[in-house]
Amino acid sequence: MAAKVPGEAKQNATSDPEVRIDDWRAFAPLELHPILAAAVEEFREHGYHGTSVRDVARRAGVSLPMIYYRFDNKQGLLVALLEGAMSEVLRRARLADAEAEGRVLDRFAHVVECIVLHMTHREATAGLDAELRYLEPANRKKYAALRKELEELLLEIVEEGVAQGLFEVDSAPDTTRALLGMCQAVSGWYRTDGSLPPAEIADRYVAISLRTVGARVRPAPHGRAK
Repeated sequence: MAAKVPGEAKQNATSDPEVRIDDWRAFAPLELHPILAAAVEEFREHGYHGTSVRDVARRAGVSLPMIYYRFDNKQGLLVALLEGAMSEVLRRARLADAEAEGRVLDRFAHVVECIVLHMTHREATAGLDAELRYLEPANRKKYAALRKELEELLLEIVEEGVAQGLFEVDSAPDTTRALLGMCQAVSGWYRTDGSLPPAEIADRYVAISLRTVGARVRPAPHGRAK
């Protein structure tokens, strides 16, 4: 382990104070510690396996001891980025769900919209989910637990929709996993200079998702079910 660097407190993205989110649809520019910002770019360009700590240090303009002190190793960088991104989308999804005030159709539409908005506005970090295969067992388990929370939130909504006769699916768990996979894949193809803005992409995916669950009625955009 590298020696302590004066003036630096050891922490990662998940231990930094959480940024207040008042509107789950509003995304300010992503603010990362310079080391994590450099790691994102290196991982996106060369993949986790093809990136070294030295590459990240060079890009961030810091010393190797600085990175080892703050994040332990390259795995620590990936963990901080993955957990930070998943924690943010979970917080936004809970706000989106709460805003629907128990209306199942709106709950469903809001959460799907929230996930897709996250995958577009945060595509740089959301896209790193593909690198989770490199996580060590303990880190993978912790990250999987965060992903499971999002899955269980959407699953509970789908099951409630079925119970109320609003949705028609053969298997709520399978349908939920399929929906999440579809939404999460957006970060793989979305480009900030593309022809579709995030809000329009999210609206389209909400419509696709409603058809997927066989919704008998549709919620009005950003409003109550009709």
